[in-house]
Amino acid sequence: MNYATHAVRESDLSTKKRGRIPMLNELHDKLDALVFRAYGWPETLSDEEILSRLVALNAERAAEEKRGVVRWLRPDYQKTRVGVARVQNEQIEADLVEGEETEKKPAFPADPREQTGAVFAALLGADSFTDAKTIAKLFSKPKTAEPKIKATLAALSRLGQTITADGGKTFRLRHKLLP
Repeated sequence: MNYATHAVRESDLSTKKRGRIPMLNELHDKLDALVFRAYGWPETLSDEEILSRLVALNAERAAEEKRGVVRWLRPDYQKTRVGVARVQNEQIEADLVEGEETEKKPAFPADPREQTGAVFAALLGADSFTDAKTIAKLFSKPKTAEPKIKATLAALSRLGQTITADGGKTFRLRHKLLP
């Protein structure tokens, strides 16, 4: 049925509008129950009690982090970005040193589409024209990544996404506004 040309009766619209509220309330109640269960809290807490517990929990987590204890949401992903000391009781503890850069460089993607995205992101982050070697330094194995980055830059250039000022050695995005 083509709704663009079909006249909808007012009673149908009214039924639709009234039906949305109970459905949304039901979904909201289910979500609330899941959140309470995730925190291990009773579902009978008032808004003030919830806020009080969240503030206390935040202070507790901040104190743990100052001691070097970090509670990861996605350890397999996150632990590669800091220097991990040990895993204890399902908690990953890391030595946190202020001012020290502990983030490891990511590997250059194997998938060609992801490679294009990585190169495009590097170009977005660049302040001026940049070359494959500079982009490759953003990744853990720059010498392996550099030829793939050169090929990706050439492809982006052929597609009109980049411009070059020196015969194809350095690139920037065509539509990026530079300072």
